[in-house]
Order: sequence, then structure tokens, then C-alpha cells
Amino acid sequence: MIVRPRSPAGIESFWNAANVVTLARIGLSPLLLLLPWFSGPRWSVVVGFGFLAVSLTDLLDGYLARRRAGVTRIGKLLDPLADKLLVMTAFVVLIAVGRIPYWGIVLVVLILGREFAVTSLRAMASSEGAVLSSNLVGKLKTGLQIAAITALLVHYPLFGVDAHVLGLVLLATAAALTVWSGYRYFAEYLGGEIDPGP
Repeated sequence: MIVRPRSPAGIESFWNAANVVTLARIGLSPLLLLLPWFSGPRWSVVVGFGFLAVSLTDLLDGYLARRRAGVTRIGKLLDPLADKLLVMTAFVVLIAVGRIPYWGIVLVVLILGREFAVTSLRAMASSEGAVLSSNLVGKLKTGLQIAAITALLVHYPLFGVDAHVLGLVLLATAAALTVWSGYRYFAEYLGGEIDPGP
């Protein structure tokens, strides 16, 4: 049995606007599994930009949480979980349909490995009462990952641009930034340059 001290703010509401948006992002992630059956040029564009729209709801739930004072402990847990589930599902599907070549799988493993490592590092720091705050490189790599996945989902040439080639270039760039930002987090933690928290 786990006994927790009562939150000074009282009982938190689970069903607030920010958490609903986060749950919607989690619920929409499995729809990417339909890509093998809807992989033609038109459907690929729909799926690609649909993924982009769902990814951008991360900005919406953050805005709602801050604007309506809806930041909750469960929200802090679900928000990064939703992001990782969406990205992981997209990568698995893209590999399954052959839109990420064998050499690209190495990049995907690096990206996902870094995400798990940093998540574990955050948990370790949190247990010590410290906070590993997000940095600019981390935010940039997230944007590049989303852009790479969107382009790879679109796959076919669009507006004179080869979306597949663009996606692979963005994927390689995102992987490099992902590894670099992961290194920054570990260096920050091991070097003691972390926010000690409240």
C-alpha cells in the first residue's frame, strides 16, 4: 500500500480540458496502424498532416493547463507518455511499410533509446528532489522528429518536393540532435547543474 501526503491544493480534477486533449492524443495514436491499408498518395497526405495536427495538440494542452490552472500530477505523467506513444507508433508503422530503410532503423533505435534513457534520468533526478528542465536543443529535436515523421508519412512528392527524401534527411538530423540533447541532459545531471526544485 502506498501512502501519500495530501496535496496542499486539495484533490486534483482528472477531467480538465488539458487532460482531455492529452487523452485524445493517446486515443488517436493507434489510428496510424491503418497506414498499410491506406498508403496511396491521397491517403498518405491525409495521414501525414493528420499526424502533424495531432502532434500540435501538445501545444494546446500545455496552453490550456497553464491558462486554466489545470496542471495536475496525472497530466504531468500522461503528457510525455502521449508524445512518446505517438512517435513510437509512427516509427513502428513507417518501418513496417518500408518507408524507413534498414539503415534508418539504426537512427530510430538511437532516438527511442535516448527517449527511454532521459525519461529514466528524469525519474532518478525527481527521486532526489531535483528537476531536469527542458533545453532548447531538446525542443528543437522534438520539432525535427515530428517534421521527419510527417514527411515520411506523406511519402509521395508534394508541391514539387520529394517528401520521402526530405523525411530521411530530417530523420538523420533529428537523430543527431536527439543524441546530442541526451548527452546534454546526462552531462547536466552528472555535473550537478540541475534545478534543485522548490
